[in-house]
Amino acid sequence: MIRPVPLLSQDQIDRLPIRAREVVEYRKSGLSLNHIQGCPLGCAYCIRHTYGLWDQNLPRALMTDADAVEHLVGHRYFQPHLTPIQLLNRATEPFLPTVRPHTLAVLDDLDGRGLTNHILIITRHQLNDDDIDRLNRMRHLKVTLLFTYSGITDQRVEPYPSHVAADSLKLTSAPRQRRYRTVLYWRPLVPGLNDTAEHLAAARELSLHADATVFTGLFYRDQIADYYRANGIPEPYDDTARRKIVPETLEQRVLDTFAGSPSLFRKTSCAVSYAHGLPDYNGHYGIRELCDICPVRQLDLCAGAHRVPTATQVHHIARVLPEAAALEVVGITRRAAVVTGLDVEQPRYFLQHALGFQIHDDRHPHHEYRHGRADIGWKDTPRDE
Repeated sequence: MIRPVPLLSQDQIDRLPIRAREVVEYRKSGLSLNHIQGCPLGCAYCIRHTYGLWDQNLPRALMTDADAVEHLVGHRYFQPHLTPIQLLNRATEPFLPTVRPHTLAVLDDLDGRGLTNHILIITRHQLNDDDIDRLNRMRHLKVTLLFTYSGITDQRVEPYPSHVAADSLKLTSAPRQRRYRTVLYWRPLVPGLNDTAEHLAAARELSLHADATVFTGLFYRDQIADYYRANGIPEPYDDTARRKIVPETLEQRVLDTFAGSPSLFRKTSCAVSYAHGLPDYNGHYGIRELCDICPVRQLDLCAGAHRVPTATQVHHIARVLPEAAALEVVGITRRAAVVTGLDVEQPRYFLQHALGFQIHDDRHPHHEYRHGRADIGWKDTPRDE
């Protein structure tokens, strides 16, 4: 019998790092619910380094599943049927044996409320036929399984083998009738580590089993770089960055390998939306160079949903957020609305999903053809949008 994840006392919660206590956090691809924290898989590049949770290997719960769902749907950022949700994506693996029952319980609760929101579940673990059965019981939620696969064999970087995610992707994609969708989440791509012609060809073959594929690079933050150095892991880059790193030459090799693929995307929301036959909920359509690999029918969907908001509309949506009181709209083009006055990123994502349109912070400009990624590995002077 699998015992539930242990529940922390309030005193134990109070001793956690501040970021770790934040059960609901807005990230670009969705409102992230993380009431269970701790993971034994040991990926060296894990984002847990930045939250002060790296040494927590045993999953622990900050609240019950029922309380977590109430915390989510009652959050000021949550909009029924609209806000995309990411489930247990920041601090644990949602299909660990001890965590799996909690993942499924949260899904059952949300679906039982008749909510039709996108819900993204990112996993690299082993799934089974029982999981397929439970996921197929969902009647309302738009569930997407994103299988993290890298092909990395250096166990200092990624101890848990990539073939497990590949096998789970194949298994869950096999049923002809299923209510959920599957995405090959090909990441992190790192030059010199998993970018040989053989690595790329293996990913291309694996993509044939998925409803969509999205490729992306490495979040190489200061805390992760410190861990690499302390543990003698070769550093992939000379510098760190706040955005994911995908060098220009590596991207082109990926595009060449996937030439003719009908379902390769640069952005998570694009892949998820395509898999469900819907326009991109992050409103990337205005950034035209992102869409040059998209299938025509997806472009048509996104074009039909693309609406450029006015500054008044942006302010109208932002009025419900106290943390957006100082918001100013610097300018709006068909690509994005550029804003200033936000101390943190989370309100920006709320605005982006409410409007279905890109909202960029003036402090962190998106350079043309960088696709919202770090400038590391790209030639020439960045061209501001």
